[in-house]
Amino acid sequence: MEPSKLMSPKELSEYIGVKESSLAVWRTNKTYPLPYIKVGGLIRYNKDAVDKWLESRTKNTGGRHE
Repeated sequence: MEPSKLMSPKELSEYIGVKESSLAVWRTNKTYPLPYIKVGGLIRYNKDAVDKWLESRTKNTGGRHE
């Protein structure tokens, strides 16, 4: 099994399409429970945890597909 990739705020911002500054606000204000790792001054995001978080935020409209 491959170890999960740790992403920098810049990499995550590109991955999910939000500004790095938005991620910083989310961390500071706890706007969204997006898990992150802080070691010293470094912030990193575990890609597997981010993917699970994104999945938990996915909404199903319940519409019928024909």
